[in-house]
Amino acid sequence: MALELKIGDVLRMKKPHPCGGSLWTVTRLGADIGMNCRECGRYVLLARSQLARRLKQVVPPDELAPND
Repeated sequence: MALELKIGDVLRMKKPHPCGGSLWTVTRLGADIGMNCRECGRYVLLARSQLARRLKQVVPPDELAPND
């Protein structure tokens, strides 16, 4: 099944970023997915196929803390 994402979705990855954060915000859609780390702000561009393997879950908006 194709990965259904929207700009602004928050993703939890299987492995954390070196800064310690595991939450990412989607900023670009297409064949490649652009994401910003919510901890340090680093921008990463991943192929859709790579993202599908590394993704743990799409975090629902109601699970996010108000200050995130």
